[in-house]
Amino acid sequence: MQHEREASFLCLYQEEIAMYVYFTTFGCKVNSCETAGMAAVLGQAGHTICDSPERADVLVFNSCTITESSDHRLRSAVAKLQKKNPTAKIILTGCFVQAYPEAAKAIPNIDLILGTQNRRKLPDYLDTLQRENTTMCSEIPTYCGRETFETLPAAMDSSHTRAFLKIQDGCNQFCSYCIIPYARGRCRSMSPEDVRAQAESFGAQGYQELVLCGINLGFYGAQWNGNLAQAVQICCSVPEIQRVRLSSLEPDRLTLQVIEALSQCEKLCPQFHLALQSGCDRTLQQMHRRYTAAEYALLVETLRKKFPNCAITTDFMVSFPGETESDFETSLRFAKEMQFASMHVFRYSPRPGTKAATFSNPVSEAEKQRRMHLSQEVARENHQRFLKAQIGERVPVLFERERGGCHVGHTPNGTVIRIPQKNSKKSLRNQILYVIIESEYLELL
Repeated sequence: MQHEREASFLCLYQEEIAMYVYFTTFGCKVNSCETAGMAAVLGQAGHTICDSPERADVLVFNSCTITESSDHRLRSAVAKLQKKNPTAKIILTGCFVQAYPEAAKAIPNIDLILGTQNRRKLPDYLDTLQRENTTMCSEIPTYCGRETFETLPAAMDSSHTRAFLKIQDGCNQFCSYCIIPYARGRCRSMSPEDVRAQAESFGAQGYQELVLCGINLGFYGAQWNGNLAQAVQICCSVPEIQRVRLSSLEPDRLTLQVIEALSQCEKLCPQFHLALQSGCDRTLQQMHRRYTAAEYALLVETLRKKFPNCAITTDFMVSFPGETESDFETSLRFAKEMQFASMHVFRYSPRPGTKAATFSNPVSEAEKQRRMHLSQEVARENHQRFLKAQIGERVPVLFERERGGCHVGHTPNGTVIRIPQKNSKKSLRNQILYVIIESEYLELL
């Protein structure tokens, strides 16, 4: 098979070098969007995206660096796939590469490291690697604060029924524990014209639900004194798009004015992943978060008033340096009071180059585990309470797959629904149908 592929490419060699490319993606929805965009760019250049690393001429790893374990997973995956395909070219891109270029260069047998910029040039880099047979290349320009938003093609893995549209990049907040502003640069946004064009493109491709995402999504439009509601309104105006969903949000800039405007968007799904991190004001201050627990609680109350039966989900960090037992108890009590539909609980992970990495008074590993366990228990209790509250609701469900003898889909607030297939094998994929929820055996996206 390999010889046949090589033979078929000989005639192309003088004009272009077509290659099979395999992607491995780590981290958030933004990375998934960018992988799909890079794949589309390569496809337009005549390359083929394959689903088998053994068949690939090039292995691309789109990295995350939100925690130390993200870095370990990247190194492990590179080593594993190198063993499976030792002749393939290896490209590293993404946040880990941009934030820690020297660490990226230290990974053995890498051919190209490309940070979080200039992804449209990937076909040119592939051509250079193949034609010149060079040693490792590096293309990681430093962010200067004047970058513009890099718009990649509107593309999505065909296995999905929801399309993900990245409309914002970068972060200006510099939370003391977070490396992302160094990995992504300053806030910048996709133009409203491009938002409309890409939403229309996804609609024409048959997608009914659009998920808007960004590094700090709430800062969409900040450069021109715009706001996130404007992007939502644009996407909701596309006739083929039936649902618009927001990915993770920071509390900053989610003002009463923005919430009011969002509440007028009938297609907006009432699910808000609103990052908390801590419910203790002292810890929030040390984290350099720009709100208090009381301000966060008011924001949640406002969202619930404007969006009845909405799902509020969150990120919850335990064991930040200097977090006392009293601080933790205050934070956990606040999380319980908020009755989140879902909580992503995680331990603090020091990132070199951040302010918090220099803080004293680290929490012991044993205490981290204890606090994780207690927080996960609260998360489970809140989650079950939310799911039980959904019983009896009549809701529209976008079905996306068949699994375990069931049609599986999700409601506007993100609750995953399963309906037995019974005697019918007909797929309901990409159909929106109304159901009445009868059981608490549910999940949340």
